[in-house]
Amino acid sequence: MTGHGGAGLAYGAGEGGPVPGAAGGAGPGTAGSTGPGPAGGAESAERLARAALTRVLEPGDERGGRWLRECGAVGLWRRITDPAGEAERLRGMTARRLAGYRLRAARADPERDLAAVAAVGGRFVCPGDREWPTQLDDLGDARPTGLWVRGGPDLRLWALRSVAVVGARACTPYGAHMATTLGAGLAERGWVVVSGAAFGVDGAAHRGALAAGGATVAVLACGVDVVYPPGHAELIARVAGQGLVIGELPPSEHPTRSRFVLRNRVIAALTRGTVVVEAEYRSGSLVTARVAQRLGRFTMGVPGPATSGLSAGVHELLRGEGVLVTDAAEVAELVGDIGDLAPVRSGPVLDRDLLDAVAGRVLEALPARAAVDAREVARGAGTSVDEALGKLYELHSLGYVERVGEGWRLTRRPTCRDDVRRGGS
Repeated sequence: MTGHGGAGLAYGAGEGGPVPGAAGGAGPGTAGSTGPGPAGGAESAERLARAALTRVLEPGDERGGRWLRECGAVGLWRRITDPAGEAERLRGMTARRLAGYRLRAARADPERDLAAVAAVGGRFVCPGDREWPTQLDDLGDARPTGLWVRGGPDLRLWALRSVAVVGARACTPYGAHMATTLGAGLAERGWVVVSGAAFGVDGAAHRGALAAGGATVAVLACGVDVVYPPGHAELIARVAGQGLVIGELPPSEHPTRSRFVLRNRVIAALTRGTVVVEAEYRSGSLVTARVAQRLGRFTMGVPGPATSGLSAGVHELLRGEGVLVTDAAEVAELVGDIGDLAPVRSGPVLDRDLLDAVAGRVLEALPARAAVDAREVARGAGTSVDEALGKLYELHSLGYVERVGEGWRLTRRPTCRDDVRRGGS
């Protein structure tokens, strides 16, 4: 492993502190090690250290991320756990912070956590692994220490063509409908739908993708073996069976308010763009959208009624840099490849739209109820009597007008709605 793994191994060679999961201070990279990892040795030591650090560092801990980058996972673990590890020399480390880290580290057992995630069909993915989605590196020092992944598909490949659909938990029927149709439409176009498995918009987006037989990823703010919310037990099981369930926190960890907020940065960084369906001014979904904007991802919003507080946050997003979208085709056009265009939208073509300009003026010159002669029609249409008469016979053959003695009038067609404006009753 390159990058962090090399730094961790170099530091470990010069320090005598324990590596997680090792007996008597011998790390998993030593002879007789059984530590997990695709190639054993230093990679196994790095993997075990990162798995252990997911119990110590909170998601989005930028100080911890900086120390991880500077020392490597093995080196940082030894500095935290070994009294002689010189953790106090880490820039920004305080005695109180170190005491908290060591309290958590005392309970860390990465081999047990790796076995627990394997028992539910999962694995632990680290930076540098083939399956690691490199777009998460855009988060800098706030990137995840590693990701606990449950499900069969390759996370990196799925993330390359993914879109986040997020929104209000207490959504309206309109919001649930839009999220479901967006999820289904994106899945049918070969996009992976990413959301947070929460009630409301998140759950509707997952269900839409699943109903279409498509791909979906749930990013949790807890361990991937924890069902939260409990009411979504069946949904999360379906996502794990058909797609992926991922999270930064190790097995058995439960969510907190701050973890929900920090989880949103992973959703934003993992995907090509974020669609917000219903959100109040103060909403975690808008946090996801703002992170996406900072990372240079596409940010989209689905408009709603101006009178709805649940659409107020989306409308504010659209007043800024957000792009208005109404269906999956418009989302795919924005985030997809060249040529992946949404259909051109237009209103219905009515029969009278096909009339030439003079025939249209003659038709408009006829009053709504009374019958008039050709001379009166010609005056109203601004044409000669002969031309008006010719157009009247043409309109008669098409069923628009009828003769009444020597006069002409509009044909009475109660089922014709051509003259009803859009939005009328």
